[in-house]
Amino acid sequence: MNIAAPVTASQLMDVLLNVSVIRPVFIWGAPGIGKSSLVEKFARQVGLPCVSLLGSQLAPEDIIGVPQIKDGKSQFCPPAMIARDEPYCLFLDELNACSQEVQKAFYSLIHERRIGDYYLPEGSIVIGAGNRAQDSAIVKPMSSALINRMFHVQLNVSFKDWINWAYEASIHPTVIEYLETRPDHLWSAPPKSEETFSTPRSWHMLSDALHEFGEAVTTDIVGILANGALTPAHAVQFKAFYKNLSSKYQLNQIMEGKVGFPDAPEDRDVLYFLAQAFRSQIVKELPSNKEHIRESHRQFAHTAKKLIKDLSQISFEIAQMVVARHDQQANIPDWLMVEIVRDLPRLAMKDR
Repeated sequence: MNIAAPVTASQLMDVLLNVSVIRPVFIWGAPGIGKSSLVEKFARQVGLPCVSLLGSQLAPEDIIGVPQIKDGKSQFCPPAMIARDEPYCLFLDELNACSQEVQKAFYSLIHERRIGDYYLPEGSIVIGAGNRAQDSAIVKPMSSALINRMFHVQLNVSFKDWINWAYEASIHPTVIEYLETRPDHLWSAPPKSEETFSTPRSWHMLSDALHEFGEAVTTDIVGILANGALTPAHAVQFKAFYKNLSSKYQLNQIMEGKVGFPDAPEDRDVLYFLAQAFRSQIVKELPSNKEHIRESHRQFAHTAKKLIKDLSQISFEIAQMVVARHDQQANIPDWLMVEIVRDLPRLAMKDR
């Protein structure tokens, strides 16, 4: 399903508030980004109970009910979960994971808000959700008739929305602090192989585990927990970040010249994390357009070039990683790369 204009979590709430009250809405999105929790939050906000049906676990009779004989005629009796007297929010989760027969059973429910002779109470809302084919999830093609019965949006991950929620939800402070340093690690695309990957949901799971361990957690346990929930590369860096919290090597102190980068072999994981954070800080602080440079940017760039030089003396490979271009990430501004080529030609030429 190709959606031209994806929405953030806050935008989705506005769409649901204004559209789902008149037309069914289908939310597309990757696993673990909060589709279900946002629908439940919306239902609470509008004061409706939320009834969830999991499409991948449904059979047609779970929707249309079973036939009974009444006055010599057959009559389908819809399930009690659906046939309610008061208005409610019906959430059809993983709708595009159900069979074609189940999809057909939803036609009248979605289009007419009707199952046999039963109509949803006035004021009820129907919302569907599902993963996308590229997410390596269990999905089936949705029929054009079903697609055309719903209003479609694609939910994207918004770090701003997530971090605001994280503070309200008491997400573990270490998780929040790490992701404020590396917001690009909040979500990663589902891998083609069977391995863990980072999503808002997996970070929430890690937070819960850290809360349960409390102060008794060790660096090794943090590594185990991180590897059980996150993208492997993110897990390594989160462990290094946790280790770094108890060490003297803080990025702000390095940037201020109070301490240098760690050079001991046993601190190589900390060095790698600090270098990644350093790269992110450069991208965040410096404008991509040279015309927008102010004096504060010029001073920051001067400090950054000095630290890149210091880093290259400890590990040429890690220093190269800081300046290297990545297709999936924001890159160091071109104007700064020109200065690095001029001042640190060996490092820049190797990257080229």
